Amino acid sequence: MLCAGGQSAYNLPMTEYLTPQDHNRDVTGMRYVYPVVSRRAGGVSIGINLNTNNACNWRCIYCQVPDLVRGSPEPVDLNLLEQELRTFLKQITQGDFMATHVPEGARQLQDIAFSGNGEPTAAPEFPLAVKLVEQVLREFDLFGKIKLRVITNGSQMDKATVLDAVSHMQQCSGEVWFKVDAGTEAGYERINSIHMRPSAVAKRLRACASRCDTWVQTCVFALDGMPPDSQEVAAYLDVLRQVADVVKGVLVYGVVRQSYQPEAPRISPVPQIWLDNLEQGIRALGLEVRISA
Repeated sequence: MLCAGGQSAYNLPMTEYLTPQDHNRDVTGMRYVYPVVSRRAGGVSIGINLNTNNACNWRCIYCQVPDLVRGSPEPVDLNLLEQELRTFLKQITQGDFMATHVPEGARQLQDIAFSGNGEPTAAPEFPLAVKLVEQVLREFDLFGKIKLRVITNGSQMDKATVLDAVSHMQQCSGEVWFKVDAGTEAGYERINSIHMRPSAVAKRLRACASRCDTWVQTCVFALDGMPPDSQEVAAYLDVLRQVADVVKGVLVYGVVRQSYQPEAPRISPVPQIWLDNLEQGIRALGLEVRISA
C-alpha cells in the first residue's frame, strides 16, 4: 500500500525494513497493534500494547520505553483493538507488509504477543482481550498455527482473573514469558525498581506455569562495567531451581536496544565468559536455555 511521497501505509519509508534493534510501536500508525522482528520469537511478532499511556507498575532500568511512568494502564478500547488487529492481520496475510518491511529470513508470522509499553496483565481488560484475539485468530485460520504470548513481569500472577486468562491462553497455543531478572531483594530493587521477595516471585511463577506453558525470560547486562556477582547469580539460580519442574526453560537476552531510562549510560553487555557460565548453571538445573545476546 502506497501513500504520497513514497511512504508505505505505515510510518516507514518503502525501502526501510524492521530490525530486532527497532521496536517502534508507532510503525503501523495504530493505537494498540504494532509489528516487530523478534530475536526470541524467531520472526515477526504482532505486538498488542495495552499500556498506551506508557505506564507500568515496574521501572526496569534497561527499559526501551521513552517517557515511561509508574502507574496503571488507561482504559482499553476493545472495539478499536479488534478493528486494528483484523486490519493488520489482513496486511500480513494478504497484503505486502512482509515483502515491503521485513527482511528475508524473518518473513514468518510467529505470534501475537501482549507486550507493549508496560505490564499488560495490569489492564483490567486483559482477560477480554485474550478472548478477542482468540476469536480473530479463528477467523483468519491462524488458531493453533501461531503462538499467543504474554510477556509479563509476573506481578499480577496472584490474581484469579489473570490466572484464569492465562489458563485460557493454554487452550490457544498460549505461552507466557515471565520476567525474572534477579535473585535477591537488592537485585530487584536495583534492576526493576521494586521491593520483591524472591520467594514471592517463585510462588507466582509456579502458579502461572501450572496453568500455561511458561518460559522464564531474563535480561542480562553489566552495570557500571560489572556483571551480576556470584552471590546474585547463585540466588537467581535458586529461584529457577524452585520452579525447574514446571517451567519450559529460560530465555536469556542481552541489551541490543538502547534503554531510555536515566541509567542507560551505565548499562553494557556482559562478557561472553560470564554468559557461558550462566548458561552452564541453568543447564545444570535440567532446564533448556535459549540465548539471544
